[in-house]
Amino acid sequence: MYRLKEFLNSKFELYNQPSFIKDDPISIPHLFTKKQDIEIAGFFASIFAWGNRKTIISKSRELMELMDMQPHEFCLNEDLGRLKRLLEFKHRTFNPTDLLYFVEFLQYHYRNNDSLETAFTKWGNTIEQMLIGFHHYFFSLEDVPLRTKKHIATPEKKSNCKRLNMFLRWMVRDDNKGVDFGLWKSINSSQLICPVDVHVARVAKRFNLLQRKQTDWNAAIELTEQLKKFDAHDPVKYDFALFGLGVIEKY
Repeated sequence: MYRLKEFLNSKFELYNQPSFIKDDPISIPHLFTKKQDIEIAGFFASIFAWGNRKTIISKSRELMELMDMQPHEFCLNEDLGRLKRLLEFKHRTFNPTDLLYFVEFLQYHYRNNDSLETAFTKWGNTIEQMLIGFHHYFFSLEDVPLRTKKHIATPEKKSNCKRLNMFLRWMVRDDNKGVDFGLWKSINSSQLICPVDVHVARVAKRFNLLQRKQTDWNAAIELTEQLKKFDAHDPVKYDFALFGLGVIEKY
């Protein structure tokens, strides 16, 4: 275990660098300095994060440009002419119907809250409670399009919630390396759950860090518990190592 810890620590150090940013969806929130813009840009970039990374980045950037590179201001503004621009946007199965509801939710939330953090933290003390609460809250507005529900995962449906866990990592982790933002202070790094995609799961299984066959919520919990043996305070730092090994090194 010690040798594996040293190996994963070396890969974490290798990838947790500013040079990692440009080829990763986290480059989108890094375009901004205002807290709310970082949150919104990060939220969309993480929700779009399935498939080819270049496409994810270009589609996320396209959306930010449709929002005049001021996503917070855009979401708060009720100008219907501006909203019409969004009708041309599509990313895989995410279409204008979904996008308009997302903007409606963000407008509702930011009119009453300074940060997107409270959309998660007010539902409980564990990430599982936060994600379940967030899902119910997100779809609590009137006339929710049924089709949009597939874009926000929840542990209630056994999803591993990879994209939301990645978003939480971006917002919460703070190690002064310049990749993750450390904007949110009400959630501790030790609470975070490791984002699990097919690449991370494959590498984790090779190292016997994951036994579960399905890559569901329980798999994310199992992997995170194993990673806590290497670093109880910051287990999801190893997401850099596992992801880098799987996607970049094709391990």
